[in-house]
Amino acid sequence: MTDERLMATGANPEEDPIERSLRPQLLADYIGQTTVKQQLSVYIQAAKKREEALDHVLLYGPPGLGKTTLALVIANELAVHIRTTSGPAIEKPGDLVALLNELQPGDVLFIDEIHRLPKIVEEMLYSAMEDFYIDIVVGQGPTAHPVHFPLPPFTLVGATTRAGMLSAPLRDRFGITEHMAYYTAKELTQIVQRTAGIFNMALPGESALALASRSRGTPRIANRLLKRVRDFAEVASADSVSVELVDHALTQLQVDDQGLDQIDRKLLLMMIRDYDGGPVGLSTIAANIGEETATIEEMYEPYLLQIGYLKRTPRGRMVTPAGFAHLHIPYLTKK
Repeated sequence: MTDERLMATGANPEEDPIERSLRPQLLADYIGQTTVKQQLSVYIQAAKKREEALDHVLLYGPPGLGKTTLALVIANELAVHIRTTSGPAIEKPGDLVALLNELQPGDVLFIDEIHRLPKIVEEMLYSAMEDFYIDIVVGQGPTAHPVHFPLPPFTLVGATTRAGMLSAPLRDRFGITEHMAYYTAKELTQIVQRTAGIFNMALPGESALALASRSRGTPRIANRLLKRVRDFAEVASADSVSVELVDHALTQLQVDDQGLDQIDRKLLLMMIRDYDGGPVGLSTIAANIGEETATIEEMYEPYLLQIGYLKRTPRGRMVTPAGFAHLHIPYLTKK
C-alpha cells in the first residue's frame, strides 16, 4: 500500500506534513519496542500467508510511546486501509455502525483510548470482533425490528493507557496483547537523530544523547524537546547543536537532568514538605498541586514510579529515598 493511500484514510487531515513524516511507515523503520515488533512481524506474516485478517490487537502502556504510530505501521505492513478514531468520539451505536460499514475485508480499525468507550458501544463490539456481525434495531415503536448486519473480516487495534479499566469481556476478545515499554536512552538517541535529519538539524551524537537522557523514556517528549532546542539554536544562529546548548535550552524549560519538569518536582516537594514524604492519597496529591487525579496517574506517576522516586503502598503514595536525594533533601527514616 502506498503512503498516500494510508494518509487518505488513516491520518488526521489537519496534521502537519512534517509531523506525519516523523512517523515510521514499516516495522523495519520503527525504533525500539524490539520484542513487540518481533512478535507482530510473525503474526502479520502468518496472517498474510493465510490470506486472513490479522487477529485483533491491544496495545497498552503510558502515553507517548508510539501506540498510534504502531497501528499505522500494522496497516502498512498488511497493505490495507486504516480507519482511526477514539473511544470518546464513538458516543452511540450508530457511530460505530458508520465506521464498521466503511471497512473492506482485512482493513484495520484503530480505536485510541478504547477504555473510554461507552458501555452500549462496547457491547456491540463483542459480536463484531468475535463473529463479524452486528445486530441493529431499525425503526421505532411497533415498526421496530432487528436487522442482522454481516461485516467483512477486519482487525481492531485498540490502544489504552489504562488497561485495567477495560472490561474482561472486551479484553478477552483481543487475540494479541502487547505492552509498550519505556524507551532506553540509546533508542531515544536514534529517534531524535532521525527527527533532526528530517528537520535538517546538525545534532551530534553526544547532544542527541543529552537530550534523550532527559526525555522520560518517551519518544513524544523527546521530539517535543528537540523542537524547542531547535528554537534556541535558531535564535543563537548555531550551525550545530552542542551539549551546552541542549543543557541551556532544557534548563530554560525547567527540565532537569532526570527529565523531571516543574510539576514532577512540585508533586515530590509537596509530599515531602506537607506530609513528610507520605503516604499520601492520590486525591490529596491532586488537590494540593491543582491537577486532575487522572492526569497524575497517566502523565506523571508512571515515570516517577519507573525511576524509583515514588512508590505505591496500601496507604498511599510515598517518596522514596532516591526521590529525596534527587531534590537534595535529607531522608529521615520513619519509625
